Amino acid sequence: MDALNIHEVLQHLPHRYPFLMIDRVTEFVEGERIQALKNVTYNEPIFTGHFPHHPIFPGVLILEAMAQAAAILAFRSVGESPSEETLYLFVGIDKARFKRPVAPGDQMIFDARIVRSRRGIWQFDAECTVDGKTACSASIMITSSEISS
Repeated sequence: MDALNIHEVLQHLPHRYPFLMIDRVTEFVEGERIQALKNVTYNEPIFTGHFPHHPIFPGVLILEAMAQAAAILAFRSVGESPSEETLYLFVGIDKARFKRPVAPGDQMIFDARIVRSRRGIWQFDAECTVDGKTACSASIMITSSEISS
């Protein structure tokens, strides 16, 4: 099992502040699964508007974070990194469920497992937990895409 620090995460995702949602990969099993985390702080720019007096991390960004963890799993499993010509993009999100809000001070743990990879489309079962309790779960599909100039 491999772990990745933030510098290695940056090598596997094209995202940067404020849209980078993965702080560290704690477990990685090539071709199988990944576990990653994000520390949620009050300093996140999203909390100035969502919601100023009761900050809650948006569900859509939790889904994005799960997809970023899945993308790292896909990239590392095939020995690739994002480039200026290729990205991994969302193809679909199914069965998304939100079980509890995420707030500043929480640490989100993302688990993603490869369900299948067929014709360049990857499907993952993904879950986000906080303090061992499910905050969100979904089936996520991504694919690589060539960027045209």
